[in-house]
Amino acid sequence: MADTSRVLLLGKPGCHLCDDAREVISRVCGDLGVGWEERDITASEEDTRRYWDQIPVTFVDGVQHDFWRVDERRLRTALSS
Repeated sequence: MADTSRVLLLGKPGCHLCDDAREVISRVCGDLGVGWEERDITASEEDTRRYWDQIPVTFVDGVQHDFWRVDERRLRTALSS
């Protein structure tokens, strides 16, 4: 994993869509040598209020990229440009 994370996944425990998103993000970031991190929205009242209905939420370089599902091709394109 790279020193700086370019991808952030917001999710919560027990979320099957988050599990799917994690797999895609892990694969794509691993292939491209890009760092990523995950944050549990239930650890923050602000995150819970803001993102509860959208999880999983993916950010690339600090900008919201996807929610509910992660499209592998779209993520690869965003990280390659």
